[in-house]
Amino acid sequence: MKHLLKEMRGYLKETILAPLFKMLEATFELFVPLVMRDIIDKGIPGADTGYIIRMSLVLVLLALIGLVCAITAQWFSAKAATGFATRLRHNIFKHIQTLSFTEIDRLGPSTLITRMTSDVNQIQNGVNLTLRLFMRSPFVVFGAMIMAFTIDVKSALIFAVIIPLLSIVVFGIMLLTRPMYKKVQDRLDRVTGRTRENLTGVRVIRAFGAEEEEERVFGLSNLELEKMQRFVGRLSAVMNPLTFVMINVAVLILIYTGAIRVEIGILTQGAVVALVNYMNQILVELVKLANLIIQMTRAVACGNRVDAILREGTEKEQAVLLDEEAAAESEAAEDSASPYAVEFDHVSMQYGGSPEDALTDISFRVKKGETVGVIGGTGAGKSTLMHLIPGFYPASAGRVLVDGKEARDYDVRVLRKKIGIVLQKASLFSGTVRENLLFGDPDADDAALTEALKKAQALDFIEEKGGLDAHVEQEGRNFSGGQRQRLGIARALVRHPEILILDDSASALDFATDAALRRAIREMEGEMTVFIVSQRTASIMGADQILVLDDGRLAAKGTHAELMESCEIYREIYESQLN
Repeated sequence: MKHLLKEMRGYLKETILAPLFKMLEATFELFVPLVMRDIIDKGIPGADTGYIIRMSLVLVLLALIGLVCAITAQWFSAKAATGFATRLRHNIFKHIQTLSFTEIDRLGPSTLITRMTSDVNQIQNGVNLTLRLFMRSPFVVFGAMIMAFTIDVKSALIFAVIIPLLSIVVFGIMLLTRPMYKKVQDRLDRVTGRTRENLTGVRVIRAFGAEEEEERVFGLSNLELEKMQRFVGRLSAVMNPLTFVMINVAVLILIYTGAIRVEIGILTQGAVVALVNYMNQILVELVKLANLIIQMTRAVACGNRVDAILREGTEKEQAVLLDEEAAAESEAAEDSASPYAVEFDHVSMQYGGSPEDALTDISFRVKKGETVGVIGGTGAGKSTLMHLIPGFYPASAGRVLVDGKEARDYDVRVLRKKIGIVLQKASLFSGTVRENLLFGDPDADDAALTEALKKAQALDFIEEKGGLDAHVEQEGRNFSGGQRQRLGIARALVRHPEILILDDSASALDFATDAALRRAIREMEGEMTVFIVSQRTASIMGADQILVLDDGRLAAKGTHAELMESCEIYREIYESQLN
């Protein structure tokens, strides 16, 4: 949690002024019982109307000054809390962008979403209440006790007894509920994850008529969250009535002892009223303090969860992002005389939490400008192989070299700038076609974007929809699967990468469009190395070399003709597609 508080550095003034104005408000509030005492003891017995009016005006003045201080404190605390939460969300989002695929897979998108929204909101509320009440409530509690001692020491001893007892109750409940709030947020993660899965796969759920089963599973997750929230809520709710009972018992004792001391002439009636008012002030502030502690407990639990994300270890190549100038200098220094664009040297790869390798002892070399086809059965490791080149996942063993240098030794920006990748699932963002294509190269002009659409065989349908300014809905829902794939390919071509990876990204295209796409890529200027992952042998037959994967191992490599003679797996795939 301390790690997060550094985000408050830009709000030092607000952090100081908010508690300061709250303490000023509390100071004026502590004088109110004394003014009331004087009105009762001096003004009322002597029927001194002028004195009563003057003291009443003093009460009004104290109230107005307190109101101004309270509003000022609220403004400063709200500004600091919202600014802090804004910075925190920004830093969490920025940090998530640096996480490797391994770490994102382990954490899960639902957890990341919950921690950036619900958890940060709880922290914001906690900071807001802390700035307003953390100094004020204890100040009023101990200030009221001190003022009570100035009125009557013996009666004030009741304050000295009740305050420690109340502190034991408040802090005891806090210690009990703190770990439970973490469990509540963990269960909220599960509900968020289940909700996300259902919304993402709603078409599949309806296609299989599994609505009732999903409702049942969601209901169980929601019930677990409800039970935990109820349990923690009930435990926290005990605090207020328990403190009310203890304070009211103290008030009864105070009135009883005060009446006796008034009867024997030690105390005045005004003094007793002042003592009761101070006790009531303590009651109100302890209730506020109890609510503050409950909120702080939740905020600390959420803060630890957010801190765990920010402290999540990143892979070496993800740890440092250079600024634009430094990245450009680093890129210039990366020029290599190696004739090979990509080299795999006895590479093995294992996903986090998996006991078996996804890839085992893979070795091959690809010269610059070559086209490489990658084929194999479902689950053979084709996509995993491609993800190692841009460093999405680290190799468990062996070396992955790009331009003669290990991928893990590159600055991530320099490495990714060399590579254009189109993943199996075409991901588009809400906005316009132009905004989506500019992900490939933010500096590209309209001519470059149009040329990329043309090479990706996407220009015709984009022009029909309104050109580069055509609207794109979230995830590209207003485009067909084949259109989304072609837009994804165009986005990769915009940056003119040295290495282009098409990870089964033409699976929704017909054979004619697929052939036209491959022909357009071959005709592009420059010495671009192309990896084509496909289930179709027709898509990779013309490749300079073909890699055949089987159960995470490189079964064979060679040209189409060579593999037809030497590789039974490749031959079976080819012949099955002819029939």
